[in-house]
Amino acid sequence: MLDRLRELEEELAHVESQLGDPQVTSDRHRFVEVSRRHSQLLEMVEVGSAWRSALEDAAAAREMAESSNGDELSEVREMESAAISNAAVFEEQFRVLLLPQDPNDGRNVIVEIRGAEGGEEANLWARDLFEMYRAYINTKAWDIEVLGSHFSDMGGYTDIAFLVKGDAVWRHLKHEGGPHRVQRVPVTESQGRVHTSSATVTVLPEADEVEVHIDPNDLEIDTYRSSGPGGQSVNTTDSAVRVTHLPTGLVVSMQDEKSQLQNKAKALRVLRARLLKLHQEEQASSHAAQKRDQVKGGGRAEKIRTYNFKESRVTDHRIGLTLYKLERVLAGDLDGVVEPLMIHEREQQLEAGNGEV
Repeated sequence: MLDRLRELEEELAHVESQLGDPQVTSDRHRFVEVSRRHSQLLEMVEVGSAWRSALEDAAAAREMAESSNGDELSEVREMESAAISNAAVFEEQFRVLLLPQDPNDGRNVIVEIRGAEGGEEANLWARDLFEMYRAYINTKAWDIEVLGSHFSDMGGYTDIAFLVKGDAVWRHLKHEGGPHRVQRVPVTESQGRVHTSSATVTVLPEADEVEVHIDPNDLEIDTYRSSGPGGQSVNTTDSAVRVTHLPTGLVVSMQDEKSQLQNKAKALRVLRARLLKLHQEEQASSHAAQKRDQVKGGGRAEKIRTYNFKESRVTDHRIGLTLYKLERVLAGDLDGVVEPLMIHEREQQLEAGNGEV
């Protein structure tokens, strides 16, 4: 792997020179690509260099031990042991970074949440999920921007879309896509019976205008008056916008802004993200069926996670993880769920032989 580290250092130097090349800086799409690669390389080289330094420290301590004795020898042996331990830690981190990169690493993320099965309770659950993610995003010091939402009669969300900006947001949030099931007594239940409802989460990599070109002739745009909880009109003009992409049938509606232009811009932002995801699925056909289920609205019955209020339990069915701290999870403490999913993904890649370097 030392040879691989040297190759990465050479590539990093080349990429850094490209960042100062006017031909690259004047091409927005190319500049974004080079910048993303620079971030990836910088992390790999920093960790790889730390591993190499730890190896050198261990070798130096070993050499010193040959000419030491007594208390000095004991101290040198401790230095050697510490260097070897550090080298092992950095080696594992470096090996993980050498795994094939997700093409969406470094991108911002658009998350869509929709109430699914369970009527009004599903919409209230969609609101709770949004609040959970917003709290989690705050703990990570990421930025969040609500792109659009539609309220239900009781103040839940029939759907809500929001943008998340920050370091490694895709890496942390990409596993959240799919049906999230809740088991609890709804506020609409007078007999105290537990109901099962669900909301669907879709996680999309943000795309810019250069990456995904949308032909205006492929769009059908409708306008209508925006509405709030209970269906009451909250605007006297037709500012809400519904954009239909005719070739794919994808539909995006936005109503949160006061002008048609702003709502249309946000709708196109979400549409570009959906189209990028569909394009990536076509390129990775072996995973297309699984991912397309998520993008097309989460029609699949298989749940990814269950939140049981009576037992204060959160279970992620993909990795068999169960935590009895529902209140903390809903308050934004998602690391105990997200990090095991990230580790599981890396372990699968290593087992498949993708970690060979």
